[in-house]
Amino acid sequence: MLRNDLLEQWDRENFFHPSTHLAQFARGEAPQRVVTGGEGVFIEDREGNRLLDAFAGLYCVNVGYGRREIAEAIARQAQELAYYHAYVGHGTEASITLSKMILDRAPAHMSKVYFGLSGSDANETNIKLIWYYNNILGRPEKKKIISRWRGYHGSGLMTGSLTGLELFHKKFDLPLAQVIHTEAPYYYRRADDAMSEEEFSAHCAAELEALIAREGADTIAAFIGEPVLGTGGIVPPPAGYWEAIQAVLERHDILLVADEVVTGFGRLGTMFGSEHYGLRPDLITIAKGLTSAYAPLSGSIVSEKMWKVLEQGTDENGPIGHGWTYSAHPIGAAAGVANLKLIDELDLVRNAGETGAHFLGAMRDALGGHAHVGEVRGEGMLCAVELAEDRAARRLYDPAGKLAPQVVGEMARQGVIARAMPQGDIIGFAPPLCLTRAEADRVVEVTAQAVRAVLG
Repeated sequence: MLRNDLLEQWDRENFFHPSTHLAQFARGEAPQRVVTGGEGVFIEDREGNRLLDAFAGLYCVNVGYGRREIAEAIARQAQELAYYHAYVGHGTEASITLSKMILDRAPAHMSKVYFGLSGSDANETNIKLIWYYNNILGRPEKKKIISRWRGYHGSGLMTGSLTGLELFHKKFDLPLAQVIHTEAPYYYRRADDAMSEEEFSAHCAAELEALIAREGADTIAAFIGEPVLGTGGIVPPPAGYWEAIQAVLERHDILLVADEVVTGFGRLGTMFGSEHYGLRPDLITIAKGLTSAYAPLSGSIVSEKMWKVLEQGTDENGPIGHGWTYSAHPIGAAAGVANLKLIDELDLVRNAGETGAHFLGAMRDALGGHAHVGEVRGEGMLCAVELAEDRAARRLYDPAGKLAPQVVGEMARQGVIARAMPQGDIIGFAPPLCLTRAEADRVVEVTAQAVRAVLG
């Protein structure tokens, strides 16, 4: 299509894209898409292509695209009060209302919400609060954070360290020394084929216990984990995993941070992943589904146990020395209020559970027996197809072959967006929670066709 502008050229010459092969993109060797609109589960680009977005942007457009209710709430807020800060007791109707709405939906033992802009900055906030908490309690050595290999918790210095993926460490001098990693609850990739899920969960707990013994429990402040591993492969925990892990943490007085940036606000068919798996976290990280990404907003939900210590700290030391200029930004908060109302009105939490179960079942029916599909897994509106050179032996392909990107590229040519996940040939799905069964069936059909086109 001929256009009388230079937008694509300007893009390659001026725009620094995240998570992109910079040299290939600048040279014009990597794909380029300028997105212009969206409605429901579909986006449109400048070339007139209409694509079913089976990854909801980046797991985040929970209510779907084109919801006027949120756009109008943003516009009203911008006209009434586009910005005011939240320092020293200032608030807006939107930020106060959203705080209550979040806590009405969160586990009962949670107490307050601190707002930021991204999941990364929310996890940075969490680490600072954990360190402050232990300092107030007179435990200055209790500062290390345990994360998991293949976990994803952000791209900052501390949060990039928490992330357990090589791409986010390589050449960045990460991870920082305060972060240590333990085994991922990735049952499909277990070393011992004979292990049951429960046995593998017990193994993960034993590995955590051994790590704590080596480091010293008096040096370890917290454990952070996603209820379901997200970017690390969309991996639900094996049976009994969270029960076993929480028992270890409680035994050693180690705080639990539930990173619910992906799982919060309905994606698993429950409002929070903590509810889904019986977690009792001390902090919950939220973002993405909080506003369905209609505006940037994140949050750290603080438990009553931690809040009491934070109050004690300010009685002893004065106002807490932490804040962002855009904390509780009223436009983001207004988007959040409208978004949570829509999630309730459209009954999207129930749909995520029911349509998600249909989606996963259909994907298993279509590809579960394929000679080069090692596993089809998922929970709620999350699904992954992991490719394997030898299905029976769980022998994976050489990653240099980039088979998952080939499958995802073929799917895009057929009008469906999926994601090639890092560190493996894994095809990931996280559709908007408004996905219908017919749309789920279309995603499955295109996935199966693309897998067969690439692998036979």
